[in-house]
Amino acid sequence: MQIGRVVGHATATVKHATMKGWRLLLVQLLLANGGEDGEPLLAIDHLGAGAGSRVILTNDGAAVRELVGAKNSPIRWMVCGMCDE
Repeated sequence: MQIGRVVGHATATVKHATMKGWRLLLVQLLLANGGEDGEPLLAIDHLGAGAGSRVILTNDGAAVRELVGAKNSPIRWMVCGMCDE
């Protein structure tokens, strides 16, 4: 699991079937000191995180596949919690 900050959202007219109905967020991973860690990534969200929110992410592929209900999903990151400020 890793902490990140929501920097935006993504909209796609064509996407993998397992992504339909999910909010797609652009999330910037954060280091322990609050600095940015690499490039922003795409994550699915079912908690309603908004721009600027700090979130807890996981890249556990098995958990994501179970959540979306498909073994062939290309999704790697999902929001699994929101941080209190």
